[in-house]
Amino acid sequence: MTSRIPRRMAQETELKLALPGADPSQLAKHLARLPLLARRKMTQLHLHNVYYDTPEQVLRQARIALRIRRVGSDENPQWLQTLKMGGLGDSALSQRGEWEVPVTDGALDFQALHATPWQQIDPDGSVFQALVPSFSTVFDRTLWVIHKRDGSWVELALDLGQIQANESKSPICELELELLAGSPLCLFDIARKIAETTALLPANSSKSERGYLLAEGCVDEPLRAQPPGLSTKLSWQQAAQRVLREMFCQFTTNLGLLESSEKPEVAHQARVGLRRFKSALRLFKVTRAGDAMPSWQALQPLLNLLGEVRNLDVACTQTLPGLADAYAHGDSRRAQAWLAMQEVVAQAATRQRTLARQALRHPAVGASLLEWTQWLEGLSASMAAGNAAHRPKGSLRGWARQRIKHLHAQLQLALKDRNNPDSQHRARIVAKRVRYSIEALQPLLPKKRSQRWHDQASELQLNMGTARDVSLAVTLVAKLETEPGMLDFLRGVAKGIQG
Repeated sequence: MTSRIPRRMAQETELKLALPGADPSQLAKHLARLPLLARRKMTQLHLHNVYYDTPEQVLRQARIALRIRRVGSDENPQWLQTLKMGGLGDSALSQRGEWEVPVTDGALDFQALHATPWQQIDPDGSVFQALVPSFSTVFDRTLWVIHKRDGSWVELALDLGQIQANESKSPICELELELLAGSPLCLFDIARKIAETTALLPANSSKSERGYLLAEGCVDEPLRAQPPGLSTKLSWQQAAQRVLREMFCQFTTNLGLLESSEKPEVAHQARVGLRRFKSALRLFKVTRAGDAMPSWQALQPLLNLLGEVRNLDVACTQTLPGLADAYAHGDSRRAQAWLAMQEVVAQAATRQRTLARQALRHPAVGASLLEWTQWLEGLSASMAAGNAAHRPKGSLRGWARQRIKHLHAQLQLALKDRNNPDSQHRARIVAKRVRYSIEALQPLLPKKRSQRWHDQASELQLNMGTARDVSLAVTLVAKLETEPGMLDFLRGVAKGIQG
């Protein structure tokens, strides 16, 4: 007897994956040859979707998506209206309410929203009346349905096409694993099997979120740190998971942007996201609670390359241009020599960025990031079940204030011996931890004191960072064939800053 595919649940549980470096024309064939899918039926659909919102973007602000989907050809179309609500939006694993119903044509149907939570945001129907098309997506979907022995059902979709907003377009090349029945863990099991031979990246943004960004002209902008939305109503475990999710999202989102962006800030924000994430692991002492964390080993080659890219980017866009006039001192020959040296450093940055992209496309990188994503999704429960000796007592607010006070004391201790290089390095690291921790825990902290400590840590980090940047420029230029005076000049600047 053949098992029937279960009907979709009212709550959509989905794992989104990007496919860095993939050849879209070969992806479906490649996936179809995988042992996981080789004997499964493949279905292909052409989908055209129009997303609606008010001019003030009421739905976007409420984390709601409403679309009309056309399935099939222009001659014989089928229409579906879909409402999606909720979801955190900072994880590749999303869980949110979904209500999908057939409609008779391509127009929105108000009656079809009556059996949904729509009235919570639109009790008088005024929001519906103000809806207008915001953007569209057009893509070909290749589908496989996977039935596992444990009773789980998963729909695997390969989507290839584009998002369209105004006159702009952005490519779609991604996998979606939707849970039809069973545990969300099976989504990660299937993704890991694909990651054995295919480069993957956790994708934190939905098509609708990317559509809004495209309409605003910032779909490729680097993702900077965002407030994680803490409140005193959260448990310590929930707060830890929320903070770490936001930071890991910053890291992985910028990794995805690195695939196509030449902006130096993308690599920088990827590294910032990772530093913030590692800092928060120490802040919450996660290493002492619950299950063991995944390893960074498979990511280390990529991380090393990102560090080299950042050092070169800083040298050729900030440090060296800022010193050009001082070196040339009105001498045109010296000015030309300096510009030629800057160009060589810029070419080196381009080469290192290419190497970083190649490292990003190694399947082991995606497999490792999937492990971290799964670990984060189970973190709150894992910490709750962990060693009680390491769980804080008292309120979340009290814990946050004590942790920041402790970090500030560590910074003051590190600053006592400023002439010691080891102490300087320690102070710079602790200053970053103080800054990142205050930014993450801000709603739980005394405003004036935390702002004063944040400003102190930021200024210290900036001053020490400038000295470090010049020292790195000396190291980089020393590897080049340049005029002897150039290197002597940079060494003199570095000594002056440190002195």
